[in-house]
Amino acid sequence: MAETTTTTYQDLGYDKIFVSLDGTDKQNEVLNRAIVLAANDNAELYIGHVIDSTALETAGSFPVDLIPSLEKDFRNSIADQVAEAESEPQIKKVEVIVKAGRIRETLKDEMIDVIEPDLVICGARGLSSIKYAILGSISTFLTRSVPCDVLVVK
Repeated sequence: MAETTTTTYQDLGYDKIFVSLDGTDKQNEVLNRAIVLAANDNAELYIGHVIDSTALETAGSFPVDLIPSLEKDFRNSIADQVAEAESEPQIKKVEVIVKAGRIRETLKDEMIDVIEPDLVICGARGLSSIKYAILGSISTFLTRSVPCDVLVVK
C-alpha cells in the first residue's frame, strides 16, 4: 500500500523568492507583489538588479564612477519598499543584490543559480522596442531557463 502524506497549504508555499527588477516604472508594482508573496509565505526575499553593461561595453570606455552611481540610484529608488519589507516580521530575510553585466547571464549565472530560489518574479516587459527585437524578453528567458516557478507581473 502506498504511503500517503498530508500536504497543507503552508507546505505549498515558497521559501526563497527572487525578484528581478529592471529600473522601469513597473518595478515598484513588481516589488510590491514580491513583498506580499514573501510575507504570505514566510519566505526570504532577494531583490536583484542588473546594470546592463552592453551599452557601456559598446561605448568602449566609461567613467569609473558610473556603475556605483547607477547602483546608488537604483538602491535609492527602492529604499522605501526595502524598508517596508525589512519591517515585515513574516519575511525571514531581505537582501538587495546589484551587479553589472549582461542581463541574462548575470541574472541567471550570478544571482538565480547562486541563490536557488523556488520562485522568480519579474515584470512582463522592461526593454525598449529596439532592444526587445534584438534580445527578446527577459521574462521569456527566465520562464524557459530557470528550474523554478516564474511569476510574470503584467
